[in-house]
Amino acid sequence: MSTESAAPAVFITPEALLEHWQGHRRLTRRVIELFPDHELFTFSVGGMRPFGAIALEMLSMAMPMVRGVATGEWDTSFDRDPIPKDEILRRWDESTDQMNAAWAQIPPERFHEQMTAFGQYPGVAHDLLLYVIDNEIHHRGQGYVYLRALGIEPPPFWER
Repeated sequence: MSTESAAPAVFITPEALLEHWQGHRRLTRRVIELFPDHELFTFSVGGMRPFGAIALEMLSMAMPMVRGVATGEWDTSFDRDPIPKDEILRRWDESTDQMNAAWAQIPPERFHEQMTAFGQYPGVAHDLLLYVIDNEIHHRGQGYVYLRALGIEPPPFWER
């Protein structure tokens, strides 16, 4: 009888997880594109933050989380002051390219390591990354509510 433990089965590869996330990011980008410029930082429903502030939050989490997992360096200096929609979209695209490059630098075993994101959020790397993905999905849902309240049909959620 062997005392060696088997390696855990892989449910999803790092490459597949990134593609899944980038699919969500493509959809979120379309929600940002549809949002009227003049309502981006002013319109809200039920006391929720305006969607522009939410989009900046998503930007402040995605690439910094990937970079932190890849390098152990956690950037907390993101500026969340309102900016024009075209600048949000430019930064979104730039961060997408940066995420792809940084993701390729993450050794597979790092996804299972315990770390503290941004100096205050302890967890296993894959759980921290999944939190950021879940956060984006949640906030995109708020964007859908806002678009519908403004009389704008949001993109189909299954088209990523």
